[in-house]
Amino acid sequence: MEPADLNPHNKQEYPPMHTAEHILNQTMVRMFGCPRSRNAHIERKKSKCDYLLPAAPTAEQVDELQRRVNEVIASDLKVSYEYVRRDQVPSEVDLGKLPDDASDTLRLVRIGDYDLCACVGTHIDHTAEIGAFEIVSHDYNTESHTWRLRFKLIER
Repeated sequence: MEPADLNPHNKQEYPPMHTAEHILNQTMVRMFGCPRSRNAHIERKKSKCDYLLPAAPTAEQVDELQRRVNEVIASDLKVSYEYVRRDQVPSEVDLGKLPDDASDTLRLVRIGDYDLCACVGTHIDHTAEIGAFEIVSHDYNTESHTWRLRFKLIER
């Protein structure tokens, strides 16, 4: 049960896609050492995320990213929640995107031992419910050093 003072959420995501975004973000952090997405648009049919990178990923890196995300999805990790006061959030959780008026109580979303982040969105219970992750397209903006990745999910 969620605490009464938890931040309200302003939209209803498609839970499999939103959970895949968490896995994608953590995979990007692990592969490229970059922050989680700076901008995301998560929808049922197709989604996109923007990452700050010094250079465009190679075709091999893009293939490896897709492979790794699907490997995590297939490992059927449990998605769980915990509620903590802001001053008790583990140091590995980035709170940089929290709004200024965020409550003192935060919900942390844990995907097995793979990812942990603060989030008020909706998620599935186990990663195997996501389906297959497919990168649809991507492009790199050399001026802003932003890599935009578009992806979709395919039912297994």
